[in-house]
Amino acid sequence: MIDQQVSLRGGAACLPVRPRTGRCLVLAAVFVCAACGLVYELELVALASYLIGDSVTQASVVLSVMVFAMGVGSLLAKRLRSRAAVGFGLIEAALALVGGSSALVLYASFAWIGESRYALVGFSLTIGILIGAEIPLLMTLIQRVDRQDAGGAVADLFAADYVGALVGGLAFPFLLLPVLGQLTGALCTGAVNAAAGGALVLCVFRRDLTPRSRRLLILANVAVIVVLAVTAVLVDDFERAARRAVYGDGVRVAVQTEVQEVVLTGSGRSSLDLYLDGRLRVSARDEYRYHEALVHPAMNGPHARVLILGGGDGLAAREVLRYPDVRAVTVVEIDRGVTRLARTDRALSELNRHAFGDPRVTAVTADAFNWLRAAHGRYDVVISDLPDPGISTSTKLYSAEFYGLVAESLAPGGRLVVHGGPPVSRPRTFWTVEASMRAAGLRTRPYRMSGRLTDSAAGPDRATHRARPTYGWGFVLAGPGKRPELGLAAKAPELRSTTEPALLHAGRETERARLPGLAPSTLVHPRYWEDR
Repeated sequence: MIDQQVSLRGGAACLPVRPRTGRCLVLAAVFVCAACGLVYELELVALASYLIGDSVTQASVVLSVMVFAMGVGSLLAKRLRSRAAVGFGLIEAALALVGGSSALVLYASFAWIGESRYALVGFSLTIGILIGAEIPLLMTLIQRVDRQDAGGAVADLFAADYVGALVGGLAFPFLLLPVLGQLTGALCTGAVNAAAGGALVLCVFRRDLTPRSRRLLILANVAVIVVLAVTAVLVDDFERAARRAVYGDGVRVAVQTEVQEVVLTGSGRSSLDLYLDGRLRVSARDEYRYHEALVHPAMNGPHARVLILGGGDGLAAREVLRYPDVRAVTVVEIDRGVTRLARTDRALSELNRHAFGDPRVTAVTADAFNWLRAAHGRYDVVISDLPDPGISTSTKLYSAEFYGLVAESLAPGGRLVVHGGPPVSRPRTFWTVEASMRAAGLRTRPYRMSGRLTDSAAGPDRATHRARPTYGWGFVLAGPGKRPELGLAAKAPELRSTTEPALLHAGRETERARLPGLAPSTLVHPRYWEDR
């Protein structure tokens, strides 16, 4: 009782360590807990982007909910200040269990339920409350070990907290993800969190604990660490079961590269599916329709030198190599793991007709934006086979600045073609891509390929992996001079309406046209055909 009164007055009391040592240990615990807390936040943001898509929206939801919850946690912690030591120990044990298991539970809800949004908000709220309760209790504890004014104590606590957040923020992308992966990384972070919080209370503030409280803290921390350790041992079996639930029983390859998770399903060339970070990128059932529509209109003209941005699967290169007068093809792909699979996987290499074995093809591992800045010569054709524009992490590859770099790399009379997303289901995205190209000084011709067996653009929810009809792919062909020719059988009439019904009523406001090498079902949208 006397110890508690001294604690509330902010004075130093009899502890098993010297005041300066106790202060350093409290600040070390603040450092570790802050690092773990930021890892939990980044883990939620990364998983939300992976499981739900649209990283900007998901990051905003996670961070705003957590900041709000931290305020709630700070208010709730006022009730625990009279028992700050045991309260802090139990909060850290709970935070370690909830934060460490959050990635596992989110992935399980995605795999077996098909919906992870509610779990995401729940974890963001719970983790935020627990993190918010830390600082008020740590403020009480640091004044417990050392006579210090409140302002100095706050400065020390926040300094340790911010430095810990810096270390946690850097450790997540550069250490935890590449070495341990998302699930194991979160579990190990939880174990470290529990050990740090428990050690501080049981070693420095053990005289503040009743025998019952001491037994409770020891049991809670040991149980949390054991649960996290056992889960980490079984995490590989969990991942295999979750992948089967998401992708089916045909998973042949599942690797975490330096950039993303790559999954191949299907036993042969005709049944192959390629998923990148949970999103379907290639389906052997209909990929030829996409790649023919992407490549062949741009090849209607000089095409001796061709640049493919993205396209690490080799399928766009396959279509380019159908032209015998092509002299050089450069493929710029950010993920060397994808190009490695395109070379070595039997089904994928058969599907791309061993494109990377052709001496005319050069594969470069680089970010397309940065690579273009280095000015690697001029090309007759540039094919942008990049991630879907609806995925926020790829937005810089659909910016006016990016298209300006592409325009500088085009030879006189050169052509650029871009996949702009589905023009009917997401017209705003499609026309934004087209407008960005015009803002870079390019003259554009939008067109689309109707029909699709599977949809890879909407995101990686379970329904995405099932076959379902969509409105097809949208493309934009562009050039720096006059609008490039598509080789139309007949010129389409001018279209005055620029609203969404213009895309929905293909019979009235779009015209079936034959493009070189494409099926008659390809639709060319004449929105910008009129001279301006």
